[in-house]
Amino acid sequence: MLAFGAPVAGAIYKDRPAAFGVAENAEGKIALAEVTKPGKAPYFDLPGGAVDGDETERQAVAREFGEETGLVVEAGVLIETVSQLFLKSDGQPVRNFGGVYVVKLLGEKPALKVEDDHRLVWLDPRDAVVALRHDAHAWAVAAWLRRGL
Repeated sequence: MLAFGAPVAGAIYKDRPAAFGVAENAEGKIALAEVTKPGKAPYFDLPGGAVDGDETERQAVAREFGEETGLVVEAGVLIETVSQLFLKSDGQPVRNFGGVYVVKLLGEKPALKVEDDHRLVWLDPRDAVVALRHDAHAWAVAAWLRRGL
């Protein structure tokens, strides 16, 4: 597992199983979630998030894509398993760990989107590498590009 993020001195990080995906459209752009929280500058993440209950990482990626973007996807090839230390927007220290997958776009179902603070944006993958909030996400997109996945 590749580890990213520098710990904040004294912070105790809560482990959170999570999975994310890289979805490419016909124009060669990838899906990102632009997240806007009150009083914070917007930031970009790969769609994905926590693995709930007994679901698999692949199931979590599909569910989270729907909740964040309204896209219907299927997780395919694992790009890499990563961990990322970060502070959530409420200041809680978290260590996400899990897979980043290549995902296949199957369609759109706007009714799936329930996270009002997330907005689907499509960026050139090279621009995404710079824009993404988490180093683990940027690294995974770069690896996806380099490996031709």
